[in-house]
Amino acid sequence: MNYAALSLEQSPPLSVPMRYYLTAPLFTMIAALILLWEGPDALASRWTPSLLAMTHFLTLGFLAMVMFGSVQQILPVLMGSPVPRPRLVSSSIHSLLSIGILFLCGGLLLGQATLFQGAVVFLGAGSGLFIMVVSYCLIRAQSGHATVTATGLAIAALAITVSLGLYLAAGYGWTAIPQSHLLTNLHLAWGLPGWVALLIIGVSYQVIPMFHVTPDYPRPITRWLSKLLFLGLAVWTMVSLVLHEIPWTGGLAAVCLGIFALATLNLKRRRRRRLPDVTLNYWQLAATSLLAAVLCWTAELLIPGLEIPPVLLGILLVVGFAMSAVSGMLHKIAPFVIWLQLNNQRQIQGRIQGKIPTMKQIIPESLARWQLRLQIVALALLLGASLWPKALTYPAALALFLAAALLWWNLVSATRLYLKLTRPGTHQQH
Repeated sequence: MNYAALSLEQSPPLSVPMRYYLTAPLFTMIAALILLWEGPDALASRWTPSLLAMTHFLTLGFLAMVMFGSVQQILPVLMGSPVPRPRLVSSSIHSLLSIGILFLCGGLLLGQATLFQGAVVFLGAGSGLFIMVVSYCLIRAQSGHATVTATGLAIAALAITVSLGLYLAAGYGWTAIPQSHLLTNLHLAWGLPGWVALLIIGVSYQVIPMFHVTPDYPRPITRWLSKLLFLGLAVWTMVSLVLHEIPWTGGLAAVCLGIFALATLNLKRRRRRRLPDVTLNYWQLAATSLLAAVLCWTAELLIPGLEIPPVLLGILLVVGFAMSAVSGMLHKIAPFVIWLQLNNQRQIQGRIQGKIPTMKQIIPESLARWQLRLQIVALALLLGASLWPKALTYPAALALFLAAALLWWNLVSATRLYLKLTRPGTHQQH
C-alpha cells in the first residue's frame, strides 16, 4: 500500500466517520423491511409511496450517510485540508441528516404534510452545513490530485440535488408550491450520475491504486472524465428546461459512466498484486452493474419498442453500482481508519512495539466475502423482482436485509475491537 501521498497525522477522531458508517446499514434494513411489509405492490411503479421511501432510505440513509462521513475523513488525509472542529461538525451534520431522513421517508410513506415540512428543515440544515464546510475545506486543499476536482464537482452536484429535493419536498409540505415530473427527473439525475457517481469516481482515483496495488487510472480519465460527466448533466438539464426532455442529450454523461466502468474493470485485470482481495470483487460488481445500466439505457434508446423497466435501471444504479462500491470501500476504509487510529495512539502512548491487528484481522476476509455474497444475491433477486414481483419480492427483501445486517455487524465488531484495545489499562498481546 502506498501511503506517500497521505497526511496520516491529520486523520480526524474515529467517531467522525464511524458514526455515519454504523448508522447507514440500519437505514438499508428499514428499506428492506418496508419492501417485506408492502410486498410486490411496492415495485408496481417508480412512483409508489413505498418505493419512493425505500429509494430515499437507500440513497440518503445509506449512500449519503456513508459518503458524508467518508468526505470528512478524506479531506484531511487525502487532500490535506482538515475539517474545523471535526467532532462538533460531524455530530451536528449526522444528527440533522438522520432526523431529516426519518421525516422525509415517513412523509413519503404516510403523506403527512408536517413530516415533509420537518424534512425540509432538518435535511436543508444538515446538507447545507455539510456543503458549506466541505466547500471551505476544498478551497484550502493542498493536494492538486484529480480527486479534489471530482469531489468539488460532486459537491456542486449535491447542492443542485438538495435544492431540487427540498423544493419537491416543500411541494408536499405546502400545497401552494407546484410540482413537476421534470424536476423529479433532474433531482434523480443530479443525485445518482451526479453527486454519487462523481464522488465514487473521484475517490476511486486514489483508493483503488492505493489499496489494491493497481496502475493509476489513465491520465486522460483522471483529467477529463469528471468534468465531462458534469458537463453532460448540465447540457441535458439545460435542454430539458428550455425545450423538453430529449433522452439522447444524456449521451455524454452515459458515455462517461461507461468509460469509468470499463477502466475500473481493466485496472483489476492489470493488478500488480495477485493475492485475492474481496473488496476488489465489490468494485467488479459495481463496475459491471454500472456498465449494464448504461447498456440498458442505450439499448432502449436505439431499439424501437424496447422498454426497460425504470425500476430495473434504478436497482442497477443504486444497489448494483453505488451500494456495491460503497460497501466495498467500507470494508477497506473502516479497517484502515481503525488501524490508523490504533497506530497513532500507540505512538502517542510510547508503545510503538505493541502489535496492532492488521486490517484483515479488524474485519476478517471471510465475513466480508459472506457480505459480498449476500449483496450479489440481493441484487439478483431485486432485479428479478422488478420483472417478476410476485415470485421474488419477498426473497429479495430478506436478502437485502441480511446483507445490510452483516455489513452492520462487521462494522460494529471492528468498532468493538478498537474500543477493547484502547480501553485504559489494556495492553495488547497479539
